[in-house]
Amino acid sequence: MTRLAGMADDPAPETTEAVPPYPEVTEAAKAPVPGRTAGWRRWLPVTLVIALIAAGAVFMLVFLGYNIGITGLAVGLTAAILPVPLLASSFVWLDRYEPEPAKYLIYCFAWGAAVATAVSLGVNSGAAWLFDKVGLPDALVAVLVAPLIEESTKVLGPLLLFWRRRGEWSGITDGIVYCGLSALGFAMVENVLYLGGHGYAAGADEYGPATGLQNVFLIFIVRILFTGFAHPLFTSMAGIGLGIAARSGDRTVRWLAPVAGLLLAMILHGIFNLLPTLAGATGETMIMLYGYLGFMVPFFFLVVGFAIALRSWEGRLAERVLYDYAVAGWFAPSEVAALGTLGRRHAAREWAARVAGPVGRRAMRDFQFAATRLALLRDGLRRGLPRTPYELHHASEEERELLTAITGYRSVFAGRDPQTPPSWWDGRYYRIAFPDGVVRTVAPPPEPVMPVPVRLGYYASPPPPPQFAPMPPQR
Repeated sequence: MTRLAGMADDPAPETTEAVPPYPEVTEAAKAPVPGRTAGWRRWLPVTLVIALIAAGAVFMLVFLGYNIGITGLAVGLTAAILPVPLLASSFVWLDRYEPEPAKYLIYCFAWGAAVATAVSLGVNSGAAWLFDKVGLPDALVAVLVAPLIEESTKVLGPLLLFWRRRGEWSGITDGIVYCGLSALGFAMVENVLYLGGHGYAAGADEYGPATGLQNVFLIFIVRILFTGFAHPLFTSMAGIGLGIAARSGDRTVRWLAPVAGLLLAMILHGIFNLLPTLAGATGETMIMLYGYLGFMVPFFFLVVGFAIALRSWEGRLAERVLYDYAVAGWFAPSEVAALGTLGRRHAAREWAARVAGPVGRRAMRDFQFAATRLALLRDGLRRGLPRTPYELHHASEEERELLTAITGYRSVFAGRDPQTPPSWWDGRYYRIAFPDGVVRTVAPPPEPVMPVPVRLGYYASPPPPPQFAPMPPQR
């Protein structure tokens, strides 16, 4: 924030200028954040996707119920669902700076649970039959075929979202979240088959329900507690590739990054399936243990560390990008500083609730979300993401809508703190009304005060958005 702190170097003069009157709550403060359009205009694709997911879900329920029985299905489904809330909340936790619509998160999870599992089951079963006909061992299906088809189908759902809703992809974090949830849905249904079929149904048929439940417990420990991260870890590689493509202005990167991510996901999946195959073929069970502890676990923690560091870096995007708007008079330095971390954002919401009640808290939350979208939009302009005149015009219109909405949200909470004097920001100085009735201009402090946003100076007409210097077009 040193750049913000140095915005005014000359002495700050005193003035008797009156503090501008504070406006009432505007309609913009109640409006939804721009950039999230209604979906009814594309009802046909949505209907087709919903029908496909529903068909896949019905197929999997019928298949599982027929093959492992109703009791096995109930036991397996109950055990497989247990870790889902914890794992899903981990992905949502990564996406707290600019939370994605719940409908898209649910869509990705449902795609993995219904469509990806149904298609993969059919292809893997067909490959096993074909391998048997030509005299190849079935174990090769898990090493050669399963990684290819399972990773492709898991990532296809997020890829459709990437194609049709590009605006909902703000970077690598979104790619990890969307693809990770698709893989989580896939893993849940696959675990139903293992827990209910290979676990309960197999044990109950041979030795009784007690043995079946014991098998469920043992498989739960291995497949969920020890290796429950496997499918989300693999598919997140493809998500990283899509996230890189979403924020790159280089045409080559936009094509190669998703392909490279998908290939890496397939390779990791194949290595993971190869370990038990080699252990079974050689009788050396330590191969599985060495591979798991020596490669998969360290790689998992490496990816987790990368995701956390990435989230922190993306959280600072608003501080880096919104500086231009503070210079232009759209933001105060304290507002920009209050967007930098989750802790500051939480403190800002608590402050808004104290000075303006529950409505203030909601307005501050929407203010933070709209400001984050604005920072992502400005960053995209700098990177050259809008490439056609239409895209540039659309980005300019969305920028103006976001600035209007931000001004409306601010009107709910700014200037309402009885513990601070009336003040506002004019683009260079704070103007503060002191108890003696004199309004003095004060330069921004070296460390901006947080999280107390001040109302902006009001102009006869809104200031123009800051100009940007886009990156040169890349081929």
